[in-house]
Amino acid sequence: MKIDVLTLFPAMFAGPLDESIIKRARESGLLDLRVHNLRDYAHDRHRTVDDRPFGGGPGMLLKPEPIFEAVENLTSEITRIILLSPSGRTFNQAIAGELAESKDLLLISGHYEGFDERVREQLADDELSIGDYVLTNGALPAMVIIDAVTRLLPGVLGDEESAHEESFSHGLLEYPQYTRPADFRGMKVPDVLLSGDHAEIARGRGEQALVRTSERRPDLL
Repeated sequence: MKIDVLTLFPAMFAGPLDESIIKRARESGLLDLRVHNLRDYAHDRHRTVDDRPFGGGPGMLLKPEPIFEAVENLTSEITRIILLSPSGRTFNQAIAGELAESKDLLLISGHYEGFDERVREQLADDELSIGDYVLTNGALPAMVIIDAVTRLLPGVLGDEESAHEESFSHGLLEYPQYTRPADFRGMKVPDVLLSGDHAEIARGRGEQALVRTSERRPDLL
C-alpha cells in the first residue's frame, strides 16, 4: 500500500512512524509511506498556505491553491483522498478495514480553522475525524489512521489471526486474557482456559466479550 500525507508539520511524523509495526512494514516494502510539506506547494516568498475567511470570523483557513497543486502532483486515478477534520465521519475499525482495501491513499492534514470549502467539494473522496474533540492539527489523526490501517495489511502482523481477534474486529470489545502464572497472589485463571477444550474456550471467550461490551460500550450493541 502507498500512503502519502500532506501536512504543515512533517517533523511530527518522524518518531511514531519509524518504530514498531509501521517501521517493519516500511522496511519490508508492504507500506510505502511518504510525508509532504504543504508549504512546498506555495510559491510566494513567504510560502503562504492560509488566509482570512471571506465574511469575517476568527482564525485562518487553508488556501485552495497549494492543496490543489499538491493533490495534482501526488495522486493518480486510483488515489483515495481523505481530509482529516472534526467535520468528518468518526473513524473506527470498520473504516480502517475499508481503507486497508485501498492501494493508494492521500491524507490531508487540516490546521487553523480548516479548509477552504472548495477543497472539500472538489478534491475529497472522504473526510474523517478520530473523535469529538479538537486537536491543534491533523497530524496526530493521520498517524492514528496510518497505524490502524497498516496493521490490517496482509503480512504486516506476525500472526494474521491477531487482527481478527482484537477489540472491534467483530463489533465487540476483546474478551479478557491471561498468561502465566495460572495462580498469581490468589488470583486464578478461569478453569476453562486451562481445560484444553477449544470449543468451550471459544464459547466462554465469546460470552465474556459480550459481557464486557455490554458493560463498557453498550453503544456497540
